[in-house]
Amino acid sequence: MNFKKYILFYFLIVFSSFSKAQITTHPTIFAGYQYQNQSFGELGARFIFLKKDDVIYRLSGSALVGSVHRKLMVLPKIQGDVLLNFSKNDDIKHSYYFLLGAETTNKYIAPKAGVSLFGIVDFTGGYAINYGHQLLNGKELKGLNFNFSINIPLVVLE
Repeated sequence: MNFKKYILFYFLIVFSSFSKAQITTHPTIFAGYQYQNQSFGELGARFIFLKKDDVIYRLSGSALVGSVHRKLMVLPKIQGDVLLNFSKNDDIKHSYYFLLGAETTNKYIAPKAGVSLFGIVDFTGGYAINYGHQLLNGKELKGLNFNFSINIPLVVLE
């Protein structure tokens, strides 16, 4: 079984060297607010992957922190987004992106859609679906959600 893993790893390395598409990666940190049947603050890190400015992929991990029935709760969250703007060679129209994505915690999964201004300020909404009857300190985290976040590229901090 380990031999198969080594062969797969070898082929991935060899075939990735033939790839001509150059993808740029930019790390960012972000902070925000999320309402998911309960108010949460959010803090995390995000990686932005792009080849051109019209389609951007983001992968992030964060922690939702909030008070549920007077107890401090922390939920780990993973999310993936695709930002779309098909106005090519037009900088003024790149001030906004349409955002599609999904997020998951250990309690729910939520597809989402929204708008990102300059790729810095995000406004999203979605609908969360619980994993079975998962509760957070007696509270169900399902239904409509709203998220606002501010992204700070680490390049700015250097």
